[in-house]
Amino acid sequence: MGAVGIGPEIGGRADSSAVAGRGPATPARRQGADELAIAGITPMSSCDWPGRLVATVFLQGCPWRCTYCHNSAILDPRTPGVVPWAGVRELLARRRGLLDGVVFSGGEPTRQRGVVAAAQEVRDAGFQVGLHTGGAFPPALARVLTHVDWVGFDVKAPARLYDAITRRGGAAQAFASLRLVLDAGVDVQVRTTVDPTVLTSADVAELTAALAAEGVRDHVLQVVRTDGTTSEYRAAHAAVRDRT
Repeated sequence: MGAVGIGPEIGGRADSSAVAGRGPATPARRQGADELAIAGITPMSSCDWPGRLVATVFLQGCPWRCTYCHNSAILDPRTPGVVPWAGVRELLARRRGLLDGVVFSGGEPTRQRGVVAAAQEVRDAGFQVGLHTGGAFPPALARVLTHVDWVGFDVKAPARLYDAITRRGGAAQAFASLRLVLDAGVDVQVRTTVDPTVLTSADVAELTAALAAEGVRDHVLQVVRTDGTTSEYRAAHAAVRDRT
């Protein structure tokens, strides 16, 4: 969902038995969070949660294979994590008073059960919790929502065009998940990355109207970043650009 960075702040000497000086997490909660497969971390970001300064934790694995994905290295759920959750604890202990919160991104962060325990731990430490999701797993999203302060929700396309972008379907799950978020009353920004190889201006207008009818008040259109995408996608994107 965003670029993965692994910062030098990970691996310092802060006491990893407690996050941000609030005392140790319970053993069960620590175990759940410690099982996370973390693909990378951006230790300080001002763009992953509007109006907040956060650390962004990228979780390994995603069920979709979106045309414009530029984080292909973190798609396979079998790939081991490269950053231990203990390192995130240490980072938060050192950044108390500097960071507003933590954003869990991916990949699709809700596919990992440990994200619930991690979100609880972050909140208990006095930080806010943000979540980037495409809504691929509605039951898993429902479990974590009560521990989340803000959601950045990716809606790829009108339902009939989902498979053309994700190449794995998922429209029903995505829109069911969006309804869960809206019904929960959690602060949410819905984002659509406009893939010009799939979406026309009419498609985008259709989606915008449909989201507004569902109660979405903050819908942001994003431009495709082609860096890190496949050579086939870059060629298709260039061909569309040259025609316009």
